[in-house]
Amino acid sequence: MVAIATLPRSNISWWRGVTILMRRELRDTLRDWRMVLPIVLLTLVFPLIMTFTATAAQDFVARYGTPLIGERLIPFLLMIVGFFPISFSLVIALEAFVGERERKSLEPLLATPLTNGQLYLGKMLASIVPALLAAYLGISVYLLGLLIFQNWHPPLTLLVLVVALTTTEAIVMVSGAVVISTQATSVRAANLLASFIIIPMALLVQAESVIMFWAAYDVLWGIVVGLIVVDLILVRMGLSLFNREELLGREIDHLNPKGFIRKIRSYWASAEPGGLGQRFSLIRMYRVHIPAALRRLRGATLAVMAALIVGTLAAMLVVGQLKLPPDLLATVREGFTNLRADSFSASAFTSILPTANQNLFLAILKNNAGSLLLGGLLSMFSFGALGIVMLLVAVAPIGLLAPIVGMAGLNPLTFLFAFIVPHGILELPAAVIATAAAVRIGAALVSRQPKLTVGEGWLLAVIDFVKVFVFVVLPLLAVAALIEAYITPQVVCWVYHCG
Repeated sequence: MVAIATLPRSNISWWRGVTILMRRELRDTLRDWRMVLPIVLLTLVFPLIMTFTATAAQDFVARYGTPLIGERLIPFLLMIVGFFPISFSLVIALEAFVGERERKSLEPLLATPLTNGQLYLGKMLASIVPALLAAYLGISVYLLGLLIFQNWHPPLTLLVLVVALTTTEAIVMVSGAVVISTQATSVRAANLLASFIIIPMALLVQAESVIMFWAAYDVLWGIVVGLIVVDLILVRMGLSLFNREELLGREIDHLNPKGFIRKIRSYWASAEPGGLGQRFSLIRMYRVHIPAALRRLRGATLAVMAALIVGTLAAMLVVGQLKLPPDLLATVREGFTNLRADSFSASAFTSILPTANQNLFLAILKNNAGSLLLGGLLSMFSFGALGIVMLLVAVAPIGLLAPIVGMAGLNPLTFLFAFIVPHGILELPAAVIATAAAVRIGAALVSRQPKLTVGEGWLLAVIDFVKVFVFVVLPLLAVAALIEAYITPQVVCWVYHCG
């Protein structure tokens, strides 16, 4: 600490400041035997237990002629051995800031010439190193035991995969814990909030276990890529949220339902945060509030449109490279032929619209609105990523069907014009706007707005989502559903000559 405090800011390079703080934190952590000894003992004992477990399990399944289960159990336990030390090393990360705050040793650290980014990264790296060392030590002890007792060593690809999973999981858990440590007001609160890290990661490890037993290693590499993305998001989130002045001034948080409700009313009644609230007026909502909310969605809208274009083109390219069986293409051609030569006439088709298509209209509106609302809900827990995924899942069939129609000898542009364009002109913009608003809800936790706290920025994003969904998205979806139920069938019959 003295070495940091006595150097002028100009003499400390950015990464040198980070490494000095990291070494200081590691030295303080590793010299505390009450913390190091339990971690080392558990890290050494647990792999030995897993070694004997793997040996006993292989002997047991061999009696019943199912050696494959025993073979798949060893890589599974290798993954568990790497994950286990991370979970109890998490306490180091949880105490990174809030622990020093309770011990009254945080003020001298924050008085150093280090920037907020240097302080945060130094603390985070100092928390990651012990967790990774414990995980790698556990994996090494487990592999050494297997080599001695069973003369087994993993393939290089499997070992690299397990190390990559362990490393990315450790960074996710530790970076999430450091974010919690910067926002919590006590170590007890930080430990309780850690459940939101441990439980999802435990569920992920269970999913990885099933994949590991199926030996679907390509899927696990996809999970590694996803964890890397989450790592980057959490680090970006921590750097955005960390502020030394707020950290020193934060007291114990109290529940204030009345203040929360007042904040909701304020954001609902004013177009801009902190603006003058006015009584509700539908005209003012469309003239002032909605344009202001859409302006705040510009960045998210561009991101959603880019993801939509890339996803659709990727789907078309994938299908275009496939060699589809002739029977499938013949079935597609036959379907359009039957559509042209269908037994019912256009007048008969029109006669059933008022009864059958009314239910179709309600079903379409309910399905589209429900999927977009679900995307908004999932975005709260995925930094907006699942909102985009939901939209891509809904739009992907278009990118898949158009090339198939072309391979069948039909015009894909005619197909799109008849089946998609009539209602898609309104439905697609509504979906993009709703998804952009959902993405902004998740992104509000990563990138805070000026002059707003994290909670205020998140609440503003939620209010904007409600405004644009009720007054823009729902009307567009309703009109699009009417067109899809009543007009699109007519267009299809006109283009493909029904009757």
